[in-house]
Amino acid sequence: MDIRNFFKKDSNVCVYGPVTEESIMGNADSALVQKHLFRFRPEDRPAVEGVFDRLQGDMRTPARNTVTFPMLQSSMIGVSPESMVKRLFKCMCSIDATPTASGKVSASLASGVCREQLLIFLADVLRGTAEEQAPLVLAMSQVGERSKTVTIQQVTEFLQDLIFAVVQILVCKGRLQGWKPENMGDSSLGVKLLAEQMCAELKPTDQEVYDVTHLQDWIFRVPQVSLYLMMLVVEGLNVSLSVQLTHTPLPPCKDTPWKEFKCLLDIPTLMFLAPQLPDAYCAAWRLVFSTMLHGENFTRMVAGLTHCGPTLLLIKDTKGHVFGGFASPSWEVRPQFQGDSRCFLFSVFPRMRVHTSTGYNQHFMYLNQNQQTLPNGLGMGGQHNYFGLWLDSNFGRGHSRARPKCTTFASPQLSADEDFILDSMEVWALRKPSETEKDDEGTGKKSVLDVDPEVQAMMEMTGKTLYSQGLREPQDDQEQR
Repeated sequence: MDIRNFFKKDSNVCVYGPVTEESIMGNADSALVQKHLFRFRPEDRPAVEGVFDRLQGDMRTPARNTVTFPMLQSSMIGVSPESMVKRLFKCMCSIDATPTASGKVSASLASGVCREQLLIFLADVLRGTAEEQAPLVLAMSQVGERSKTVTIQQVTEFLQDLIFAVVQILVCKGRLQGWKPENMGDSSLGVKLLAEQMCAELKPTDQEVYDVTHLQDWIFRVPQVSLYLMMLVVEGLNVSLSVQLTHTPLPPCKDTPWKEFKCLLDIPTLMFLAPQLPDAYCAAWRLVFSTMLHGENFTRMVAGLTHCGPTLLLIKDTKGHVFGGFASPSWEVRPQFQGDSRCFLFSVFPRMRVHTSTGYNQHFMYLNQNQQTLPNGLGMGGQHNYFGLWLDSNFGRGHSRARPKCTTFASPQLSADEDFILDSMEVWALRKPSETEKDDEGTGKKSVLDVDPEVQAMMEMTGKTLYSQGLREPQDDQEQR
């Protein structure tokens, strides 16, 4: 599901109409709060208003009718690091909520967060636009005194705290969708890389500082910022709404032999890759090949990735660079280029980047075996002998010859060296194969070629004609049950 569509659909339900004097409840001082509350459904407003009393809990005193930092921290234990709680608290305290004759005033950090400030904060995070969320991000990115601008370093540090909190929520709240962090890569490194990648989407400025206008444009173009903030607030403050946040940063994962498998991916890397995929490819990820499980066997890899729908290839070279490609259609062994413009190349270490089609040519995917005149191996982008990503059929070696950039995807050299040595590789199928791709998969009788696709691939390599294809007996109704 496209995150932008999620926000668009949600805003159509909850955006309020014109506020009139008759529609405002309470005195003039509460008009701003009521205006923000009207963004929520009528049935959700009591739950939103109840957050303030719930945060105070047993710590509430007649002398101080505010939410203090210890109160907020108590609610978010196990959900967010203390540094992120401090950012939230400072942001809430900075909100202008009480109009006066001389203008607007805001509470100080020492006085805590009043009810009006909290309600405005909730409305802007959960139902606000990029324009309304930009001042919040500005406040949360600042460490010292308030300023009208922030540096790239400040935004990066804010994102690291936010992403770390989201990873903690996914783990502690059981939202992992079948992934096993203990059998995956280092999330702390992934947090830093994902924060840097998201910050790279900020448009450069002459002074290398960013104001609310710059942040507004950035939040609109990088909707994960809003999504992560929503997750943190909904889970950390236990906000129960009738329309719950249904989008998750992680794709589901099924049928992975975690007891024998150590994944190249980590949670933040999945959070980076999932939004890059086309909307149609949001089904459960299935591991169809791994050098750890199946060895360095090109024929076994071909048997795993062909006829299984869209796939994501992940490669690690012996110098630590991790990169790969997304293939939108099923792979086929043939001496021609295949694929479409939805394919892309990417890197995840030493930095996270995605490189999409330039439209310059149609050299998206190439997979070939047992040819004497054409290259034998797997390639994506570029041209013969100069692929953006190439894995030789002898396995173990490949290249990323993209100087200055790959013509198909405008990707730079992905591997540490132009010609690299493979350390490990994984292939993930991203949705169930269609009926035409199943190739007689099911409960009925199977040919030996179906039972062992490696045998089929070996026969094809030796030039054997598979006469049994197309000559199988039809299954009767009893056998199909």
